[in-house]
Amino acid sequence: MVICFLSDFGLKDDFVGTCHGVIARIAPAARVIDVTHGIPATAVLQGAYVLASTLPYMPSGVHLAVVDPGVGGARRPVALADAEGRLFVGPDNGLLLPAAERAGITEVCELANPDYALETISRTFHGRDLFAPAAAHLANGVPLAELGPPLDPDVLVRLELPEPRFADDRIVATMLYVDSFGNIALNLKREDVERAGVVPGTQVELDLAGEQYFAVMARTFADARAGDVILYEDSYRNMSVAINRGSAAAMLHAEVGQPLGIAVLGA
Repeated sequence: MVICFLSDFGLKDDFVGTCHGVIARIAPAARVIDVTHGIPATAVLQGAYVLASTLPYMPSGVHLAVVDPGVGGARRPVALADAEGRLFVGPDNGLLLPAAERAGITEVCELANPDYALETISRTFHGRDLFAPAAAHLANGVPLAELGPPLDPDVLVRLELPEPRFADDRIVATMLYVDSFGNIALNLKREDVERAGVVPGTQVELDLAGEQYFAVMARTFADARAGDVILYEDSYRNMSVAINRGSAAAMLHAEVGQPLGIAVLGA
């Protein structure tokens, strides 16, 4: 079985490699796909966004996700199953739910059976000692219910996902994710901007913390000149802001969670 692994561990330290080693010792036949380990440290919302966005492109299997600022505290370690047979392992902090709820959660358990964890569990590295072993045992075919007592899905922690706001010819969106090119993903779909009359060629004004920037709705980067700011539908069908051959995040001094106003100027 495949294990798809996402975290905020980065690649500078040994954390990812150690988790791979734990998985390989327990489930040597499992194939591990590293979705990303570049989620900003402790950024649960960004991790949840990437996990949910990439899920349709991943094989069915175990989805191991660790962005865990509450490690060692009161938050529960959990494993979930969805209606499509996918399994999810990680902290109960909202990280897993946007992905797991796409098909509907069918089963939840708390990771509490010591037979499926390392012998010693540190207070600060549950990715290695608890989550990676659980994912490996699930990949070996261990039933979810063996990992610990059942939980009602309604008790799971949910993220407060921001919703866009609409007023006349203005949208207030929220920045959800910034990629390595400086492109900014928003909590908007194409139908949201079309509702406000924004179609390819429409000029808009972006308002971030009182600073205004002009942009145009574009289908592709090729529709804009180098240095132009564009609003476009990205590869995950979310609306994003970018600069052709530049970094929108650097120019706008953007931070995830900030509101971004979008006002329609015309075509």
